[in-house]
Order: sequence, then C-alpha cells, then structure tokens
Amino acid sequence: MSTFPPVGDLISHRPPALLLERILALSTTRCVALVRVEPGAWYLQEDGTAPAWIGLEWMAQAASAFSGHRHRLAGRAPRIGFLLGTRSYEALVPSFPVGLELEVEAEAIFLDDTGLSAFTCAVRRSGETLARARLKAIETP
Repeated sequence: MSTFPPVGDLISHRPPALLLERILALSTTRCVALVRVEPGAWYLQEDGTAPAWIGLEWMAQAASAFSGHRHRLAGRAPRIGFLLGTRSYEALVPSFPVGLELEVEAEAIFLDDTGLSAFTCAVRRSGETLARARLKAIETP
C-alpha cells in the first residue's frame, strides 16, 4: 500500500483523462508513477496497443503530480499546468501492449517562480527505458 497521496489529489485530471495509476516515489526533485495499459482504454490503436505518443502524456502527468506535491508541501493547492512542449520525445518502442505496467519518472531540472518548469522524463519497464523526453511546462498563477 502506498504512503503517497492519490494521484487525483495532486493533479486536476479525472478519469478517463487521468492515466497514472498511483505514485511510487515523490521527492523535492522528482516523481515516479505507475501506469498500467488497460484493455478498452480510450487511446488504444486498432491493433489493441497503446501508441508510443501516449508516453508523452504519461510524462506530463508525472510532472504535474510532482508539481502538485510541491505545492501541497508549501500549504498551497495544486495549480493547473500546461505542457508547452518537448524538443526531444524519443520512443524506443512502436507501441505499448495492453497489460503492461510501467514506471514513469519526471525529474525537475528547472523551476521558476513564474510557473515555468522543465523536466527530464522516462518511461521504463523493469529498469529498461522505453521512452524519454525533456518537457517544458507552465503553471497558472
């Protein structure tokens, strides 16, 4: 059983848009979350697999959970954030099969009081990196 808050307490997404299953690790610099590719998920392709691009959304949600945790520690409510983009999303697999459990890590590399942030992110299975990126985001005041 996790000692971390439910993902829904840290980010504003709700099902079916909420894709993180639960938080595995949280610190002042990073978040690691569990993702499970579920049968019938809205993002599945015709062949029943999750497209590689969904990893980018998993990463963005892990970064958002990190941010929500940071605000909670400071006694503030989580803020709404927006993914500004990435220059370097690299999927090392063409898709993710149903039933797969993955760890998604977002580590902060830049945080600014104006709400701008940047993260190094990865999607892993049993320690093997399946996707990686650097994300840039901004939070509302």
